[in-house]
Amino acid sequence: MEKGLNMAGQSPVMSKDSFHLIITGGTIDSCFIGKVPPKTSKIPGYLLGLKNQLGFIFTKVCMKDSRNLTEADLKAVLLTVKVSKSKKIIITHGTYTMVNTAKYLKKNLAQNEKTVILTGSLIPLGLNDSDAPSNIGYSISKSGELAPGVYVCMNGETFEPDNVMKQKNGKFVKVTKEKKRPHREFQTPVN
Repeated sequence: MEKGLNMAGQSPVMSKDSFHLIITGGTIDSCFIGKVPPKTSKIPGYLLGLKNQLGFIFTKVCMKDSRNLTEADLKAVLLTVKVSKSKKIIITHGTYTMVNTAKYLKKNLAQNEKTVILTGSLIPLGLNDSDAPSNIGYSISKSGELAPGVYVCMNGETFEPDNVMKQKNGKFVKVTKEKKRPHREFQTPVN
């Protein structure tokens, strides 16, 4: 894992008010749609280049297509969340397995006092028409409003891990639990 630097090129001091961005790769950090992310992330440069007054801490766990994340990668993300002093954590992640990772984190973060948001994009940061800037900005905004827990923030919407799915067209949608019909056992007629 690598930790980032602040705007002055110094090791940042993390506080509960800092935004801790945990980087895992995915399309958001790719150069072209469908390509494996490079070894370095574009996200710290993008956010620090905005010249805002927010405090950011960056930790790169890996730079992978989310379909290639291993159990060790997920455990590293989980550990990074647990040891973070920040109460506002944003995880940039590939969209293919984002919901699975959100469910994993929710299950393994007992008594969580942090707001953990997973976000990504369908078009890489820096390309025309990328959804990355709006997804990152939305996630930063929501991290200060949402109660502690794990969420997925994509395309201006917030979802809980158990109530979201990614459709084939790339859109994330809320899943409502259907009323289950009572199970009827098939009974063989007796002659």
